[in-house]
Amino acid sequence: MTNQRNVYTFEDYKCLPDPVFTVERECLEPCPAPIVVDNGSFQCRAGWASCISQLDQPRLVFRSVAARSRGAARNDAHVGNDIPNLEPLRWTFKSAFDRNLVVNFDMQELIFDHVFMHLGINSQGQVDHPVVITEPPCNPLHCRQMMSELLFECYGVPRVAYGVDSLFSFYHNNVSDGADLLSTGLVVSSGYHCSHVLPVINGRLDALNCKRVNLGGGQAAAYLQRLLQLKYPANQTAITLSRMEELLHQHSYVAIDYQHELEKWASPNFYEKEVHRVQLPFSGRAAGVCVSVEERNERKAQQLRRLQEINSRRREEKLQEDQKRLETLLSVQELLEDGSLELFHRSLVELNMDSAEELQSYIHKLSMSVEQHRLMKAETVEVEQPAEDGSEMVPDLNQDSDEPCKTTSAIQPLFNKAEFHQLFLGTERLRVPEILFQPSLIGEEQMGLMETMQFVLEQ
Repeated sequence: MTNQRNVYTFEDYKCLPDPVFTVERECLEPCPAPIVVDNGSFQCRAGWASCISQLDQPRLVFRSVAARSRGAARNDAHVGNDIPNLEPLRWTFKSAFDRNLVVNFDMQELIFDHVFMHLGINSQGQVDHPVVITEPPCNPLHCRQMMSELLFECYGVPRVAYGVDSLFSFYHNNVSDGADLLSTGLVVSSGYHCSHVLPVINGRLDALNCKRVNLGGGQAAAYLQRLLQLKYPANQTAITLSRMEELLHQHSYVAIDYQHELEKWASPNFYEKEVHRVQLPFSGRAAGVCVSVEERNERKAQQLRRLQEINSRRREEKLQEDQKRLETLLSVQELLEDGSLELFHRSLVELNMDSAEELQSYIHKLSMSVEQHRLMKAETVEVEQPAEDGSEMVPDLNQDSDEPCKTTSAIQPLFNKAEFHQLFLGTERLRVPEILFQPSLIGEEQMGLMETMQFVLEQ
């Protein structure tokens, strides 16, 4: 029995284009306010470093991807939220990142253009605002040099500051809690492509003991997609990466004791209580609706009438074309009968014909075709003419029935299509996040987060 309390639906969120804001006066006076760009490999956030309450949140939040058709101009590229649905264009996506490092600076320039334009800054001349931009821990010097060259040479920004987003969060939380900035802690940052363990000693990052695990949300979503596609092969096309990211964020959880939690899922009662049923979109009649023989015959009759109308319309269009062509050829033949030979030969050349005999042959063929179409049209009108009593003749579309004594009120029930298009999330809810702690589940030979934290603490 289906537990209706645990049936969920996909939001399938469609992005809306980002608005173009105007620069607030407080961001210009007494001096230009810095622009903060959280340049992540999954999402990019941009806003102002200002004390105004209405500007304490990012103005722009969008996916760090760009799509451009082959041969399209640079200004025809779609960035972030300009792409309403990611899945149809996913194969054309281009990202500025390789894992968590910026390597494609052409795409990064498109992202900067998008940020500056929607913040209300004209980037055609010079950007007069300082820029604070995030970078991954232990960013290679070459990547920072290329980013600085792009900002200084292309946009003419006066100053640039770099920082690690997780360290910004660490310092902000210390200030909010009233702690000293020169505090010591261990920062665990799990992103879309990589996860980092960062030791902070007396307010400064211990870069020598930083460790990276090459697993993140992207690998978890891909693993969930692979599991569900193997489990539901009939719905592979509907199990998209965007929907898997939604399931990962809203339905998964991290088990405190992984093996013990798996043993609990072996109980049927626990499974029925904790399983999440997610409804995939599908087309068809609602679940439990029955179709009678009369309705099925009516549908077939409607399809037959629709096909007849389409064929009749096509014949009418062909008849009009042939008549127009025939009138043109007859007008050319009249030129020959009137003795206008020069004009006649010029018209033959335009019609791509060589002689009067060829013209006469085309006229004969078109005349026969027009006459044939007219006869068919007249026969069709006579067949479709209703009877005198007003009833319309509909062919018997159920002649192939093997049960002649079957009444027309017989009902053929349909199976529940809604249940056929449901995903049952059971152990996947905890197996997918567990790859961050046990990378061997997906065949990765590296330490998990807990082992990495223990190794860093031992240093």
